[in-house]
This record gives sequence, C-alpha cells and structure tokens, in this order.
Amino acid sequence: MNKSIILIIALWTAPILWTQDVDKKIYNWYNGKKYGMQTDKAYGKTLKGKTSKPVIVAVIDSGVDIEHEDLQGKIWVNKNEIPNNGIDDDNNGYIDDINGWNFLGNANGENLNNVRLEVTRIYAELKDKYEGKSATDLSDAEQDDYQKYIAVRTEVKENQKRLTDELKGLEDFTENVKKADEDLRAYFQGDYTEKQLLEAISIDELAEAAVQIYTLAFFGMDYDGYFEYLAGIENELNYNYNPDVNPRATIIGDDVSDFSDKSYGNNDITGPDAGHGTHCAGIIGAIRGNEIGNDGIANNVLIMPIRAVPNGDEWDKDIANAVRYAVNNGAEIINMSFGKAYSPQQEGVIEAFRYAEENGVLLIHAAGNEANNNDELGHNFPSPIYPGMNKKFSNWIEVGASTRYKKAKLKKDYVVHEGLAAEFSNYGNEIVDVFAPGHDIYSTTPDNSYSNYSGTSMAGPMVAGTAALLKSYYPQLTCLEIKSIILKSVKNVGKQKTLLPGSEEEFVPFSELSVTGGIVNVYNAVQLAEEITNP
Repeated sequence: MNKSIILIIALWTAPILWTQDVDKKIYNWYNGKKYGMQTDKAYGKTLKGKTSKPVIVAVIDSGVDIEHEDLQGKIWVNKNEIPNNGIDDDNNGYIDDINGWNFLGNANGENLNNVRLEVTRIYAELKDKYEGKSATDLSDAEQDDYQKYIAVRTEVKENQKRLTDELKGLEDFTENVKKADEDLRAYFQGDYTEKQLLEAISIDELAEAAVQIYTLAFFGMDYDGYFEYLAGIENELNYNYNPDVNPRATIIGDDVSDFSDKSYGNNDITGPDAGHGTHCAGIIGAIRGNEIGNDGIANNVLIMPIRAVPNGDEWDKDIANAVRYAVNNGAEIINMSFGKAYSPQQEGVIEAFRYAEENGVLLIHAAGNEANNNDELGHNFPSPIYPGMNKKFSNWIEVGASTRYKKAKLKKDYVVHEGLAAEFSNYGNEIVDVFAPGHDIYSTTPDNSYSNYSGTSMAGPMVAGTAALLKSYYPQLTCLEIKSIILKSVKNVGKQKTLLPGSEEEFVPFSELSVTGGIVNVYNAVQLAEEITNP
C-alpha cells in the first residue's frame, strides 16, 4: 500500500461517525462528577424520598418533536382547550393551542423554515432607497441610515463571496468523495460499515477511496454529514444572505413591526425542522432512568414548545409574542437558545422581557457561539441589558458553555480538544453570568433518535433544567431566589486556566470568563435550596 496513505491513516485518528454506538465518555457526562453538574448525586442523596410538583418550562426554539419516546409525559397540555375543534376555547387568542404555539406559520398549516438573517433584511429594506447613491447625494437627516446601509451591504456581500468561494473550492473534493463512495458501495454491494472501510484500506484498488471517505471523519463528519454541510452552505447563500427572497411575505404576510398582532401562526409546534428544539427539550426534561437515550435534568417538568426560531434569524415580533404566550399560559421558566447580531424592533422585545420580569418568570439565555467577549461586543441579541437600561433584567441568566476537559490538549499547534471553556463559547465577566456543560451533549432529536450537539444552546437548557428542578422540589422559592441559588452555588474551579475561546495559544483563568467564574452545579444548588427552605 502507498506509504503516504499509511501516513494519512496514522494522522487521522478521529472516530468514524457513522457508527451508531454512543461514546460512553459523553453519555450523560453532564449529569455526573468532575465538570458535570452532579445531577445524579442530587437525586441520589438530598432529593431522595422528597416529593415535587410539575413545573412548566417554555422552550422558545425551532420546534419540538412531542411524540419522541423520551419526552412522553413531559409535554405541557393546555387543559382549557378542546383539541381540533377550530375554536379558541380558553379565549387566550390562539385556536387549538393544545401543546403550545407556532409563530412561524399560517392558518393553512404552511410554515416558515429557511429565511434571511436580520442583516440581510435590513440591507433589503435600505437597498431601494440608497443603492447607487453616495453620501453627497443625501441630506443630513439621511446620513445615519446611509452609513447603516453601507455597513450591512458590505457584510452581506462579503458573506456571499465567502460562501460562493467555499462551494467552488469544494467542487473537486466533492466529486472525489462521490466517486469514492460509489466504488466502495460497488465493492461491498451496498452500505458499508466502519469495519469494512478499515478493511478496504489494505485492498490496493480500494485504498484511496477508503482514505477519501476516512478523511471526512477528520473533519468531524461522515458521508451524509458532508452533504448536509454542503446543503447548509447553499442554504446560507440562497436564503440567509439573499436580499431578494422573503418567504414570510407570502406565507404569513404580516407587518413584522406591528407587535399588537399576536394571533397569527398555527398549532404545528414541531414544524419542518425540530432538531435543535427537541435536543434542548431533552436536556431539560428527558425521562430519567429509563435506560434509553439521555437523562434530563428535571424529573417533574412539562415542556411548553413555542416555535419562533427559523433556519435563519428570528424576528423580534415573534420572540416578544412567544415570551408573552409563555407567561400568560403558566410557564415559570423560559429557555431561549437563540440569538442574532441585529434587533431592529428591540423596544417591543424589552417590553416582553419586562412583562416576564413583572410576573416572576425566569429567563435563561445562551450567550452565543462566536467566541466573542460579550462585554465588548455590544450587539448580541436578545441581551440581559439593552442600550438605555441602567441595569440588567433581574430575572435573567446568561450562560456560556463548558466542557468535560480540565485542560486543553495541543499537538503541534493543533488543538486536539479545548480546555474547560468551549472553544466556541462567548464569554464576559459582566454580561455572561455562568457557564454550564455545552460540549458533546447527547440528547433527544426527532423521530426517536438521539444526537451529540455542542453549543451554548445546550448550556442554556442545563440551567433551565436546574431552575425547574429547584422550583419543582422547593415551590416556595421565587424566580429571583432560584437565580440567586444557581449563581451562588456554582462549582468553583479555583485558579484553573483554560484556552481563551477562539484562541489557540492564549490561556486565561476560567474564573475571569463570567460573573460567577464557575460552572452550574445541581447538587450544590439543591444543598443551598435545602438550607434556605429548611434551616
């Protein structure tokens, strides 16, 4: 066999991702010891024999597969609504909202999925007015809008070029991958296993094809995953950064600046792509101890699915209405694993967050995955503090993502794995309150499947689940008391240093990346709640 092929195989030792066996190292690690949250210890010791009450947690996301085997009995039911009678029985403004509401659809059952980013919407809005003009053509009153137009146009155009170049640069590689897969399928007469692929490396006529497919594992994907990755790039180009498409205009046809309009949408809370939302729901409340899938944090929780996050940027109007829907229908905790760089109608969103604050509802938000310092960024929305506010919302917890690794592993300037802070996580010792497990998280995905995701989107539900557990076993606690308990009871990692997210060489104390400097710990939180409620 060619020596260069042997060298490639020696270097590329990433796991093959088409195997269906879950890595035991990641299975439920976030519930365990070390840098997990010690959830299992809390149930096994402090909470053993205690009773609890169900707590409603709203998951504002892409949708939730409520038929999932590991979420049965964990989905909120609107008992005041008669199913499928076409009547708003409880007079809450939403017809047949049995399990939640979908703000990304119409009464005919049509749903939005692939949409533009907010920067592209702003560019499209300003394009007709300012395209072809210069600053000297405009009045003083128009200068600010013109500069905004220049900024968003530049951002959109640069990303269009980046994506186009990336697709073009992958053309030859894509053809080689297709050919390699065809050769392997022809030899093995259909699908091939990891074992067969490794055997093919020693067969001269198949060696290069096997290495070509094995190469994908080095980049963290299998054959199908690679083409999903390509489809994602095409989606960004065709929708996210395309100013000329506006599916909302045809499917919903509403005025996105009119926040008084609340009754649009439908009751399809799963929608066309519920992977992200289902994963978050499973972290919060998947059935514990049933020996399938993962174990959720809270064992007596009801998930209220609210679909408001498409494949692209969410609309401010939908988020505001989703928050109000959750509050009005009994949610005590709201999980928000989404975000964007622009918020043109933020006043309406702020009012909705104030409404939740006034009604004692706890808001949990993922800090974002751009490896940014949110203290300096100033434009990651929604935010615990907006321009013009003197202090942060009192009912808000902003969450960064931690890993199961104590120290980063570097090899010849290559980061094999990051340190305690996830390499993608946003941070900030003023804006980000705390970190929680958000790397290699195994949880529920649609059609009774389970997948391993990473992101602050996973860290947020860890905190939402912890809050739900506390509210469930200690119902006398207010949302502000629960927030205080979670933040005061974090796992303190002392002087432990970690790679600064986004860096391959700069190490910083983990304690400097958030307000608390620690990692959410369920056992510690339960212990503190016990001391407060039963002194």
